[in-house]
Amino acid sequence: MADTTTKKPGFFAKVKQAFQGVGKFFRETRSELKKVVWPSKSQIINNSVVVLVVVLVASLFILLLDVLFGGILRFVLDAAAGL
Repeated sequence: MADTTTKKPGFFAKVKQAFQGVGKFFRETRSELKKVVWPSKSQIINNSVVVLVVVLVASLFILLLDVLFGGILRFVLDAAAGL
């Protein structure tokens, strides 16, 4: 009768496989980064200005709402205190 048991890889074989996997990951990552189309300096500046304007408009809108609701709350509390 033949021995049907298979031998499991040892510790060093597993470590070698792990390092090969890490090396493969970095090679593939470098290959993918070469395919990326990076934005130009003018596109970066333009996009940054758009982001800053949107943030400014949103913050002004939130400030307006805060003042409005704070005034309403102050009016209601003053009215309730006068009862």
